[in-house]
Formats: sequence, structure tokens, C-alpha cells
Amino acid sequence: MTNFIKKIFDGKTDELAHLQFQKFSRGEFRERAGISARNSKGKYTLSTGSEFANGLVREMAEKLGNEKTRVTGAVISTADLNGKIDFKTKKQFQGVKNYGIEKEMSGDEISTLLDEFPKTFFALSFKTSDSELKIKPKAPMSGKPKTPKEGEERKKPDFCKLITTDKNLAESFVFEKPGFKSADIMHNYIIEEIVVPDELKKEKNFAIVREKSMRKGRIVRRSNIDGEMFKKEMGFQA
Repeated sequence: MTNFIKKIFDGKTDELAHLQFQKFSRGEFRERAGISARNSKGKYTLSTGSEFANGLVREMAEKLGNEKTRVTGAVISTADLNGKIDFKTKKQFQGVKNYGIEKEMSGDEISTLLDEFPKTFFALSFKTSDSELKIKPKAPMSGKPKTPKEGEERKKPDFCKLITTDKNLAESFVFEKPGFKSADIMHNYIIEEIVVPDELKKEKNFAIVREKSMRKGRIVRRSNIDGEMFKKEMGFQA
């Protein structure tokens, strides 16, 4: 299971969860990791924010295993991946490289790339036997989400779209109510402390300290599921 929010609410964290919070300082960061989900007779449509992209790609790759499928999209990185990935096009803007992908790949090949480049953003689209994943082939926007004006409807997350008949996968995103029909979910991150490992307390390279330090705080999850409001809060360190 690769959904980092579900892991945290299950009281679990790992390196992939840690990567989600590396960029955050102390403070409150509102309206992150949005989820909009619909269930029509066991066919689930999930639209999410970019935070879930790599996890969804990994979930689909694990479904594929050694089977191959046509993969399109982009691999986004500040690192030079020439000779390390097989790309069709390459664009660069302000040091961020967008490697266009269009080729047959197995799930195992995709998983290997995810393992080798954990800090790289994989905006890949492809199908498995029971699911179809589409991710916008561009770098996610950084910064504060736009707050809607008075009377303006809040924009639903739409960076990633998953259509699946995998009930367990869908309900790992909407875990408050099994058998849900519709759900809209948003999270606030409240970072209360930056926990610096003892071995880094004398480190003078701030970038290394920032990258390897843990974020400690809470996630507040607000959900509207079938017209019923839920609020959950979970402390974490990742």
C-alpha cells in the first residue's frame, strides 16, 4: 500500500512518507493532498492532487509486475538523467528537466526507476488489467494553493485521475466509510517541530540538514462523504 496519508492514519511512516514533507518548515499548510472520489456500481473514479502521483504510479506498476503496457507522460527532475532513462523528448525550464516518455514498459521496470530515483517526480499514464491512471505530464505547482473568492466554488483536485475496479485500492483513499458513493477530502498539515538527527547536529550544510530532518506534527483530514462530514486528526513524525 503506497498511499502516504493512509499510512500515517494507520500510525505508520516510511522513507516515502518522509519525502512528502521534506520541503515544509514549521507552520500550517492548508488544503493539501486533495481527493475527489466517485463510486458507480463498483467502478471507482478518483481525482487527486499531485502529492499522490508517485504512489499511484508505484501501485499500478506493482499490479503490472512483469507484464508490459504502453507508458506515456513525463519524468520531472532537477538531476541530469541522460543515459539513465529512455526518453523521447527533453525540455528544461529554470533548472527543472521534463523528460517525455512514450514506450512499452513492464511494471517491474517502472518500479526499478521509482526505487533508483525516489526524489524524482513520475507523471506517467498507463493501464493495467483493472485500472487506468492518467497524470498531467508536467511539474506540480509549488506554493500555497489558491483560495477561492467569496461565492466561488473550490476547484477539485485534478492532477491525477485513476479509474479502477479495485475496491481495496479505492477505499484506501476513502477509508472512513466502506461502500461510499462520493467523497471530497482535503488535508491540513500542521508542522510543529523539525527533528534534527543527533548525527547532523554539527552539520554545516543546511540543505543536508533540511533534507534529512524529520517533520513532527499533525494532519487534519476533513471529508464530505455521501453528504456526511467527517474530521480526523493524526499526529505523525516523518
